[in-house]
Amino acid sequence: MTAHRGDFPADFAWGTATASYQIEGAPDVDGKGPSIWDTFTRVPGAIADGRTGDVADDHYRRFREDVAIMADLGVNSYRFSIAWSRIQADGTGPVNPAGIAFYRTLAEELLGRGITPYATLYHWDLPQALEDRGGWLERDTAERFGEYAGLVASELGDVVGDWITLNEPWCSSFLSYAGGIHAPGRTVGAHAARAAHHLLLGHGRAVPAIRAASPEAKVGITLNLYSMRAASDSAADRDAERRIDGLVNRFFLQPVLTGGYPQDVLADLGETEWFAEHATRDAADVATPIDFLGINYYSRHVVADPPIGAEVVGEPAGLTYPGSESVLFVDTGAPRTAMGWPIHPEGMVDVLEMAHAYRPDLPLYITENGSAYPDTVVDGEVEDEARRRYLEQHVMACSAALQQGLPLKGYFAWTLMDNFEWAWGYSRRFGLVHVDYSTQKRTLKRSGTWFRSFLTGSGDVR
Repeated sequence: MTAHRGDFPADFAWGTATASYQIEGAPDVDGKGPSIWDTFTRVPGAIADGRTGDVADDHYRRFREDVAIMADLGVNSYRFSIAWSRIQADGTGPVNPAGIAFYRTLAEELLGRGITPYATLYHWDLPQALEDRGGWLERDTAERFGEYAGLVASELGDVVGDWITLNEPWCSSFLSYAGGIHAPGRTVGAHAARAAHHLLLGHGRAVPAIRAASPEAKVGITLNLYSMRAASDSAADRDAERRIDGLVNRFFLQPVLTGGYPQDVLADLGETEWFAEHATRDAADVATPIDFLGINYYSRHVVADPPIGAEVVGEPAGLTYPGSESVLFVDTGAPRTAMGWPIHPEGMVDVLEMAHAYRPDLPLYITENGSAYPDTVVDGEVEDEARRRYLEQHVMACSAALQQGLPLKGYFAWTLMDNFEWAWGYSRRFGLVHVDYSTQKRTLKRSGTWFRSFLTGSGDVR
């Protein structure tokens, strides 16, 4: 099977994606306040290699070099995130002029290179001052987020037309407040679902605020969705699939696209009463119509709920999946990336179909897709053939989705360049561009060379 750039519509968005804390550095300059990741990275044992994002890729100072790399790649779009505490140091109050100026200059640099900016307003770096007041477990944070969204859109609406409110609210609720794996590192169990609701309420506040400030704006949200399979046809395994699909997929798709939370998931969590009292009234706001849905796709979950003593190879769901901690993520023997994530390119079509079933009229974007591998520079080259193949396979999946008539409008590779990979620190590399963190030298990898060849029409996908 082969695919060509010409197999895709002329206006298809081809881009790369990044996140502010992972690349910018400069955590305390030009009026920026601390975020929860500035705090969390200083907790002993929280980060695999004990390092922080204080420098990261130094993108705050080197963004012009990085935009030039994008232009050389041939992308026509770039998804970046805005650091809330760079705009409002403590999450409230007036706009910080220096912070907003950075993102304006970045957007202008992109436009000057023929690259469309896609701005994400929240990619997990909550201002620490708001976390000190309860963070996403408090309803007030949703209100503050709506205000922040309106402020940013009023300042940048003339240079940014495409907005994403939240990136992966499953991660910033359940990984952050149940599993303790991500900042702020709390373990409140099923109450993390309340953080998820406040994130989605913040989204519901942000959408009209952006449109009021910039009437021509297109606004969406990005969800991380997983292809799901039960390990067998047993009733227990099918219920395990229902549980995990409910917690990672339906718990976010349903309220955003159709209104209201899936009652079976609330029952699994033991949160039915709280949601009836506090969240039901917000259903219409959370389901405020959006212009597109972003989907981050990385892998498939194959799950089981085997009897005690059964020999099934896999990892238990654990604290990150409250109410379903004993469900097992089964090892099917599929190839894996350095993150341990099974590679299933066909699963990308699964999640596009899943979202399309909720809202057949809604444009869809793959806003992240990528793979980590242990890359090294040898004689000035990075031969990351595994990543090149991964990228190739998933571009082919995009082509297959279009052939099925799915309304896919763009694909953003994760990520432009190696960066601070959250709890993994600098021990995992996802970039199309290698970064030497001691010198900040950027080196285009084989995967990046392939992507450039594909985008410029000089190469095929085979």
